[in-house]
Amino acid sequence: MKPSVLLTRRLPQGVMDFLAERCDVTLFDEDRPIPPDRLLTEVKGKRGLIPMLTDRVDDAVLEAAGPDLAVVANYAVGYDNVDVEACTRRGVVVTNTPDVLTDATADIAWSLILAASRRVVEGDRLVRGGGAWAWAPQFLLGREVTGKTLGVVGFGRIGRAVARRAEGFGMRVLYHARAPRGDAGGAGWRSLEDLLAQADVVSVHLALTPETRHRFGAAEFRSMKPTAVFVNTSRGPVVDEAALAAVLRNGEIFAAGLDVYEREPEVHPDLLGLDNVVLAPHLGSATVETRTAMGLLAAENLVAVLDGKRPPTPVNPEVLG
Repeated sequence: MKPSVLLTRRLPQGVMDFLAERCDVTLFDEDRPIPPDRLLTEVKGKRGLIPMLTDRVDDAVLEAAGPDLAVVANYAVGYDNVDVEACTRRGVVVTNTPDVLTDATADIAWSLILAASRRVVEGDRLVRGGGAWAWAPQFLLGREVTGKTLGVVGFGRIGRAVARRAEGFGMRVLYHARAPRGDAGGAGWRSLEDLLAQADVVSVHLALTPETRHRFGAAEFRSMKPTAVFVNTSRGPVVDEAALAAVLRNGEIFAAGLDVYEREPEVHPDLLGLDNVVLAPHLGSATVETRTAMGLLAAENLVAVLDGKRPPTPVNPEVLG
């Protein structure tokens, strides 16, 4: 018999076909996150679970699943939605999907950098709204990025990919991480304080931990240049959205671009009325190629564990022995 697994959202068809050949799949086939009570019901007796980043997998879910649950194959590179310690105590393998979304997320970061710097979305709204406009020397002036300084906060795979793309714009690249890295290329390590003071563009690529929650608040934003552009494509709670809205409204930084939010899908209401912030609906990995690759990696992780093999990208490898 095929092992029974729960999939909390429909994935690209190639991934669905891969899973259907190897597993007995229960699918929550609605265009919304699975409600917590429904997750507790549907996970009972399952051998495997493929949750989304919006699904909290904690002791209650593990208890509801029962002792047969062997693997939680998270459909995301991040896994703060999964209580890894609780899974480890129960001998449940946790996996994620790193690497496959690096380029797509770096691309969306650059999309936000350029759109916010050059006021592209503001201009689009003006044209679509039928507002009066004509070319003029002072009309919708933005900020150039070519030849400026990019500050990358968090220098993992995605942060380094963003830095590499800056070479095409002739930018000086600074980065902040817990310690200088040997694979930084031409980028220079700085303390966060120095980076914020020097950067014309700040791009954030931090994992969400208790230490990084609200890492960017009023003090950090006011340490930036008044001409600076701030972009976050990592995790929403890294940014204090109320503080960001205040400095944008007061002109203390030039513009911002966000792809993630503190209470996603809710966005702080003070941001919604501002023209100098670009708000994207979590599009970082939203390409056909990347979402398919994420799905296949999650499915391969799940099937490997159920077959008694080592998965490609385990989060808690100590469970594997």
